[in-house]
Amino acid sequence: MPSRQSITLQGLRFHTLVGVLPHEETHPQPLEMDVTVWLHASPSEETTVSLDYRDLYAAMASAVGAAPVRFLEELVERAAAAVLALGPVSRVRIAARKPHVALAGPLGYAEVAIERDRDA
Repeated sequence: MPSRQSITLQGLRFHTLVGVLPHEETHPQPLEMDVTVWLHASPSEETTVSLDYRDLYAAMASAVGAAPVRFLEELVERAAAAVLALGPVSRVRIAARKPHVALAGPLGYAEVAIERDRDA
């Protein structure tokens, strides 16, 4: 039976263009993201499966910086695709938090989270 191990980078901080309001299309906003990956290893492998944290961070940063998006959902999908393209990653969970959301009342942040499998 295959085994899995996970790696998490939590609280990644970026500034990016995300949103549907006019000011969101021209002024970068803070965005916080978490990413967890599961690495796939078969029982016959004698070495530990690993992933360089820098590669994981670079995939996330590249996805965030690629182009403006209107919705967080688009951004997390883009990030998930970039991370799943990394070698031994078999599953990914990404959460993106946007603290500056134009709502009528107090709010800590809006969050979108997804999980995706390489084989799905």
